[in-house]
Amino acid sequence: MNRTTHPAVLLAAVSALALTACGGAQGGEAASTESPATSAATTIEVEDNHGTQTVETPPESVVATDNRTFETLADWDVELAAAPRALMPDTVDYADDESVTDLGNHREPDLEAVVAADPDLIVNGQRFADYREDFADLVPDATIVELDPREDQPFDEELKRQTSVLGQIFDREDEAEQINGDFDAAMQRVVEGYQPGDTVMAVTVSGGEIGYIAPGNGRTLGPLFEIFDFAPALEVEGATDDHQGDDISVEAIADSNPDWILVMDRDAAISPDDAEYTPAQEVIEEAEALQNVTAVQEDNVVYMPQDTYTNEGIQTYTEFFNTLADAMGEQD
Repeated sequence: MNRTTHPAVLLAAVSALALTACGGAQGGEAASTESPATSAATTIEVEDNHGTQTVETPPESVVATDNRTFETLADWDVELAAAPRALMPDTVDYADDESVTDLGNHREPDLEAVVAADPDLIVNGQRFADYREDFADLVPDATIVELDPREDQPFDEELKRQTSVLGQIFDREDEAEQINGDFDAAMQRVVEGYQPGDTVMAVTVSGGEIGYIAPGNGRTLGPLFEIFDFAPALEVEGATDDHQGDDISVEAIADSNPDWILVMDRDAAISPDDAEYTPAQEVIEEAEALQNVTAVQEDNVVYMPQDTYTNEGIQTYTEFFNTLADAMGEQD
């Protein structure tokens, strides 16, 4: 690779050569004054989904592909060499930043652009998780860090782990702690606002159609049932984590008569300017089958932020939890 050597590494190398040269005249005494930690001071070790990774700090050239990390990195003013800007919501500053090479979307990414960026760090994950081996082959000197929430771990703790590790890498540990603290506080508000026994339904709206999001394993909203011990209004055998939700009839959703309906508007993030786009709120309100449902009649329908589908980071959930807690608090 043709990566520029970190200035601190050059300094360490020059110092070592100077001490070696002096050694003939002064014996080993001069050499002993050199700290053994000098050359290691520019790297740290972090734990990701694949074990221990050694990361150069601060990274000189960064590629990020995990949508969940974009808002955090942007808030911390981390300069990116390349990223899938096509997958970014316009609420993230990188989306319109022409200095960041656009990798395109995950279906046909421009992997050669990653090579051109010559990264020493790739923050990979989510839609690009399957390209980990490609990146390892194309830029073997780059450190790849993946912090996708692991399926066998609590989702809320995984979001905080991601933030904490990024804080270590970019020397933003105080900021990471604040983000996690805000997240915890928002979660606690939902815990205090939810009335045990109230039934909850999660849905996604895509293409004007309402899809069912399964408790536990459904996309985006599914983990909330475990986090808050929500009582599901409906559980369907064989449910999936499909990005458009499962094809369950609106009548079946209505028959479950949920006290609360939580909604992700998929199209709001990917096609808000499409002439055929219908906002989720309009779809829900105009669904005749839902008109007599408790959640609709009592205005207990709560919508995730519009950029959720292409964001899904910890800030998105913090915002939504506060919105949900506000709604639940109004029922007191």
